[in-house]
Amino acid sequence: MAISIEDIKKLRAMTGAGLADVKKALTEAEGDFDKAKELLRERGLAIAAKRSDRETSNGCVLVKKVNDFAAIIALKCETDFVANGADFIKLTSDILDAAIAAKAHTLDEVKTLKLGEADVQTAVTQRSGITGEKMELDGYNVLEGENIEVYDHMGKHTLCTMVQLNQNNEEAGHKVAMQVAAMKPIALDEASVPEEVKEEEYKVAVQKTKEEQIEKAVEVAVKKAGLNPNHFDSEDHIESNQGKGWI
Repeated sequence: MAISIEDIKKLRAMTGAGLADVKKALTEAEGDFDKAKELLRERGLAIAAKRSDRETSNGCVLVKKVNDFAAIIALKCETDFVANGADFIKLTSDILDAAIAAKAHTLDEVKTLKLGEADVQTAVTQRSGITGEKMELDGYNVLEGENIEVYDHMGKHTLCTMVQLNQNNEEAGHKVAMQVAAMKPIALDEASVPEEVKEEEYKVAVQKTKEEQIEKAVEVAVKKAGLNPNHFDSEDHIESNQGKGWI
């Protein structure tokens, strides 16, 4: 059965699959759109399953505010090539729009939302089958209420923040959101800092203090001996000065 270019374009628009995959599915389904869509879905699931153990170190992060509801979401993939693709960014944006429209509060809620003819999780799996890369939703957070500001760093969709102030000040909110992106804070307050982080920072501080104390003690000893401190500023310098008989 001959498959027209119009049918290929129509199914591609419906599924987002590549032209070659769409043509193959339509040919096997003998022009039956429903059967062709099912074939594409099954192949997408198969590809996604094969790549389930891959690492997703790239992706798209988007943030958006509508009235008094703001949300940030991350969709991860394997390569920056896919992450920067218009279709991948659009999928992330469509998911975020659906989440905000439904005022979803958890990632599990987001995954079950309708996106076209399927739910969000299925749409992600299907896109994975199209690109041949593992994809996964990897984060979703919301803020509700007044005085919320959102920020997409340099508009690159890789680092986004959202903040909420106790007063209405858009300029201050924007600056705070930018500062959050720059500083990468790990907690909102001291009580929220993980214990392992506190312990590690304490160890670093103790070691730094010991090194500073040793350095000061050496400086005092050198000064008392009437020696030039510049002769002891490095091991190489010390060895060289010993050879010259200065030490």
